[in-house]
Amino acid sequence: MTTNPSLSAEQLSDAQTAPAAKSETRAKPAQRKQAAMPVLEQLFGLYPHLFGAEFLPLKRGIFQDLLERHPDLFQRDSLKAALSVHARSTPYLQCVAAGKARHDLDGTAVEQVAPEHVYQAVVELHRRRQVRTKEDLRPKLRAQLSAAFEASGLSRQDYLARVMPADEAMAAVLDAALGESAERIARQEALNRAFEASGKSARDFAGMYGVHERDVIKAALACKRRAQAAAATA
Repeated sequence: MTTNPSLSAEQLSDAQTAPAAKSETRAKPAQRKQAAMPVLEQLFGLYPHLFGAEFLPLKRGIFQDLLERHPDLFQRDSLKAALSVHARSTPYLQCVAAGKARHDLDGTAVEQVAPEHVYQAVVELHRRRQVRTKEDLRPKLRAQLSAAFEASGLSRQDYLARVMPADEAMAAVLDAALGESAERIARQEALNRAFEASGKSARDFAGMYGVHERDVIKAALACKRRAQAAAATA
């Protein structure tokens, strides 16, 4: 089986586990993790900045990069399996959900994680947490999805086209999250327009209009980040 060299670690994980999901003899997650440990320990020793105490999202094509840099150390199948286990781990999903940049083997940030990958990580982490508690975690999920959407710089239409919720329940949660974002963005944009038109400092503007200075600064920074994110995805 050939592997697309541009696959991300998450997509490589999906490619690795999807065929196995159809097999009645597939290894359990604990067994897969145990089998992958020797390779994961090698990766930790070689690249502690990526596979150490704090994980970082891996650049697309990291699988091929590792094979090319260490041709006599890693076998294709065992390396693929190890990266699959790594990409499905909770700490790795957490760093993807946080929107951290993808890094190459040298630890250089090379690209942003795609909005749909951030979304998938957020949803999977929610699923894992929800099965361990009776508390309804959907309000926290809405807040996380709202933040992820705003960080993406995409329009509502473009974001929905890329994330594509898996079922009606998740679609409803996402719709509520995007609604909350729309209201918050409208308030921030209106406040920032008034602030910019005033020609005043944030402190003076806040004093004139009876708002908190931190809210003025927060709105200005949020508008700037959205503009930068939108330019990056254009």
